[in-house]
Amino acid sequence: MKKLFCLEVVATGEDVDRVTGFFALNVSFGWEEEVLSSGQTRFRVHCENESFIQELQGDLMRALPLVQCHLESLDSQDWLVAWRQFFTPVKCGRRFVVLPPWLADTKDFPGRTSILIEPKSAFGTGHHATTALCLSVLSDLLDSGRVRPGQLFLDLGTGTGVLAIACAKSGLAGDGYDIDPLALDNARENRDLNKVEGLTLGLGSVDSLENERYDLLLANILAGPLTEMAPRLVAVCKPGACLVLSGLLVTQADGVENAYRALGLPSARRVKDGEWCALVWE
Repeated sequence: MKKLFCLEVVATGEDVDRVTGFFALNVSFGWEEEVLSSGQTRFRVHCENESFIQELQGDLMRALPLVQCHLESLDSQDWLVAWRQFFTPVKCGRRFVVLPPWLADTKDFPGRTSILIEPKSAFGTGHHATTALCLSVLSDLLDSGRVRPGQLFLDLGTGTGVLAIACAKSGLAGDGYDIDPLALDNARENRDLNKVEGLTLGLGSVDSLENERYDLLLANILAGPLTEMAPRLVAVCKPGACLVLSGLLVTQADGVENAYRALGLPSARRVKDGEWCALVWE
């Protein structure tokens, strides 16, 4: 039976963001993240290439010697079973529930909008706090009438397309962009799986946009890129638009918010889940 190799990394505090950045630069096919009850975050990278995963482990230990790192092998069949067990439904806010395709016909979540996500390599299954935060914020904005059907949205760093699909299923139209071609393939598959219209997906970042202006901008990325892109992100927002930024640790929120306040925005509302934070301008 074919073997898979699993690199497991446990990090805490600012090392969580450092590990995420390391994987973003060195792992093109994605990884799993899980926030533990201890407050630590567990990362798992699965790969069939033993030499690649061993080299990845060595590079990580040299770059971040304080994180816990463990490498093991497992049978492919066992991994497929474990993946299905891991991908459980995730309720987000009052409106949404993220489901895997094999639960598409479940009747367990009446009144909620189902978002079907094929769990592959792209980021955004709803299990990570930052994705759930964004979906909960979107749910609240829709409930309050601040975001309405017919408006135009941008989901930057779309990953699996989960946020963009939630917007499209709520009556908005717009765009989802990502710099990872594999993520775009997954997002297109999920768009078709959910049978949504009014969602255009493209390869690139905010610099790929020309004269577009949006009523709602969602960006669930990392603190560094969100800070660097602040002028461009503000520029593509219509006057009075809603701006939702996530992918931030609570300790990073001040620095990111200051970059946007320097451009004339007021103080943001903060929505927190453990050590993670979303900044909301509404």
